Amino acid sequence: MDVFKKTILNMSNQIQKINLNHSFIFFLFCNIFSFIVFKFSNFNISSIICLFLILVIGVSHGSLDHEKGRKLLKIFNINSMYIFYISYVSVSILVVAIWIFTPSISLIIFLLVASYHFGKEDTQFLINKFSVFYQLLFFFKGLLIVLAPIYFNFDDTVLIFKLILVENENFYLTLDFIESNQILPVLIVLSSLSSIYLFLKEFNIKKFSIFLDYFSILILNYYLSPLVAFTMYFCFLHSVRHSMSLIYEIDNQDFSNGIKIFIKKAIPLTILTGIFCLIGLYLLNNTYGLDSSILKIIFIGLASLTFPHILLEYFLEKNEK
Repeated sequence: MDVFKKTILNMSNQIQKINLNHSFIFFLFCNIFSFIVFKFSNFNISSIICLFLILVIGVSHGSLDHEKGRKLLKIFNINSMYIFYISYVSVSILVVAIWIFTPSISLIIFLLVASYHFGKEDTQFLINKFSVFYQLLFFFKGLLIVLAPIYFNFDDTVLIFKLILVENENFYLTLDFIESNQILPVLIVLSSLSSIYLFLKEFNIKKFSIFLDYFSILILNYYLSPLVAFTMYFCFLHSVRHSMSLIYEIDNQDFSNGIKIFIKKAIPLTILTGIFCLIGLYLLNNTYGLDSSILKIIFIGLASLTFPHILLEYFLEKNEK
């Protein structure tokens, strides 16, 4: 084995070990936090706190996209970063515009794309395979993030959909049909089988993170409201995991130094995103209530950031092979 391959293997083993520890800590956190919420029924986390956590912790994992954009432009021998910024912002604005005019279709596409994104991003540090079969496994694994709140808190989830402009009657009739005909449990079983396959195939001890993550998501959605459960998952599992991978890429010799560099690089775009969200919240609050405005900022805003983020990851991954 040459030195380069050995270095890559060591990096992979190290990040797998870090993520296994992270999964274990997150699993304990989910149990303790859910117990507190269950024990003290008046314990409540407001939508403002959820928005704050998503802006500070959640969004920051994509705040180095400009660095990845620079890398992608370099592959195509393009020197101007303006091309990246204009393209990225244009896709974001386009997503918001499409959502306003076709919210039902936009929500469905967003949930499907997010399922694949969550399933892949949360697992690819363990399984870096590109076949169609594995992409489907990632999709069904990530589908649990979407299915769990609908299954455990159907009415609350439907209310969120209505507050983010989805008013199509056929959409809700279809959702009612899925819920009343026990299609949700079947889909959850498919998601579970995907996780089991990924867990057992070429098994090693570090794959226990898949097992821990699966039950963490179920625990969160069983005990917490859909918004709080999603916030906990998005901020403290998905975003932290992605950030740790970025930190390790920045400095695989000194993790604490990598954290310092990551924070320094992430702060500008995180603050900028936060400012735009607060402006949007102020404008929306003149028409809608505060909670309704916050939900629109969180989910429509995340959709507008998710699509350019995923496109960037796709083009970078495709051209780096």
